[in-house]
Amino acid sequence: QVQLEESGGGLVQAGGSLRLSCAASTQTFMLYNMAWFRQAPGKEREFVAGVSKKGDRTFYLDSVKGRFTISRDNVKNTVSLQMTNLTPDDSAVYYCAGDYTTFVGYMDLTRRQYDSWGQGTRVTVSS
Repeated sequence: QVQLEESGGGLVQAGGSLRLSCAASTQTFMLYNMAWFRQAPGKEREFVAGVSKKGDRTFYLDSVKGRFTISRDNVKNTVSLQMTNLTPDDSAVYYCAGDYTTFVGYMDLTRRQYDSWGQGTRVTVSS
């Protein structure tokens, strides 16, 4: 497992933007698929976005497509989530997650079992 630390959450008005960042403390960051999940009060945690180990494939929850962009920096060992045109429905605690694997073929990151999790950062979007 890898230690993950999120930052960048906060309060923003509807229509605004936020950028979340996640720093990973590992020398094997390139062996981790990375993802962002979120959990709103009273709801189950849901997959928001994922990026493959090399950064060449991305996956998104349908409701955030076109508004959120996930990216990673394999030199700095970070993964980011740029969120634009935020709505109150985006309010949640956002978690960074990592999936360690040596597999090099295609993987559907929405179906992977993530074994490393950050503590979460809260995003609140006011109407």
